[in-house]
Amino acid sequence: MEIEADLAIETPRLAIRELRAEDFADIHAFSSDAETALYMPWGPNSEMETRDFLRRAVAMRRETPRREYHFALVVKEAGRIVGNCGLSVRRNDPAQGEIGYVMHRDWRGRGLATEAAGALLDFAFGSLGLHRVVALCDPRNAASARVLEKAGLRREGHSIESAWIKGEWRDELLFAILHREWRDSRIG
Repeated sequence: MEIEADLAIETPRLAIRELRAEDFADIHAFSSDAETALYMPWGPNSEMETRDFLRRAVAMRRETPRREYHFALVVKEAGRIVGNCGLSVRRNDPAQGEIGYVMHRDWRGRGLATEAAGALLDFAFGSLGLHRVVALCDPRNAASARVLEKAGLRREGHSIESAWIKGEWRDELLFAILHREWRDSRIG
């Protein structure tokens, strides 16, 4: 399935659109925050790291076949970017993908990450036709685990010291959902 170059996804409260270089100030506001980056494999970002991320995100839009999708989460009511999310299609298995998200600390706890994760699943399964989507999360990040479960992913495992992040071995929780599970949840 061919996807148009400038993607936009609408949810009840979010306008989810592809990242742009001019999103720097909004993205850097949370990607440079130590609390926000605590459970992430990156950050807190310097200005250069945030600019590099945005440059790569924009450049990935031109890849064929496309494997990376990076989106800004814009709250419609406020008209501002409050987070970002993404979908990576596996290079060695293009029927599988991985989702991720990050929210500005002032906008957490409102269900927006769950809404964004659900929209990513709709895009992954409904538009790209993927078979399986996974997400990883630090076990200490209970809020993120709840987001994934509310979005319909099931917890498949707990990997012990499976990721070398910020100078230490960290555990990871694996969540996943299959296309048929997503489809059935939309019917029922």
